[in-house]
Amino acid sequence: MNIIEVKDLDLTLGKTDILKKINVSFEEGRIHGLIGRNGSGKTMLMKCICGFIKPTAGEVIVDGKRVGKDVDFPKDMGIIIETPGFIPYYSGYKNLKLLAGLNHKIGKEEVRNSMKQVGLDPDLRRHVRKYSLGMRQRLGLAQAIMENPKILVLDEPFNGLDKEGVAEMREYLLGYKEQGKTILICSHSAEDISVLCETVHEMDKGVIGRIQ
Repeated sequence: MNIIEVKDLDLTLGKTDILKKINVSFEEGRIHGLIGRNGSGKTMLMKCICGFIKPTAGEVIVDGKRVGKDVDFPKDMGIIIETPGFIPYYSGYKNLKLLAGLNHKIGKEEVRNSMKQVGLDPDLRRHVRKYSLGMRQRLGLAQAIMENPKILVLDEPFNGLDKEGVAEMREYLLGYKEQGKTILICSHSAEDISVLCETVHEMDKGVIGRIQ
């Protein structure tokens, strides 16, 4: 079953065609990869799937609901797109607890567990502004997974992680897939894509094509 379907999607910003007649679907319970150079349209496609940008034409269907019509934002989706934004003078735990309070789906224990799963100490009082880039990426992933969503959309989730951190995150994502979750991942690293992904699509100048 396809959990994400993109049909005849165009995106024009100003006079620039960013996405051109995108037709692609992603099957439930698998890890799907998006590759392409900077400016190829990968991040913009992800933003359309997540409901952050309204396409000029076409439609996005996530879990049977049309984004922008049936729902403003897809339900049950964890997201990292670009650098995750956090309140710099709060700790990581306090940031996640604040975000968890928006949906009232989870409590303190789930927030703490999500941090532990990605290798962060929920009791660390250090402000996020003093986090390394790798720690920020881990915190972003903890935020994406803490409500146990069916779908993860991850744009360059390994940025700033050392070799050991990348190996840990790969292992975690493969475990997440084993739970029946769907993951859409964009990475510059050919190794990340080859290790993790069952399908791979390449984007170039706003056009998509399947290569695996």
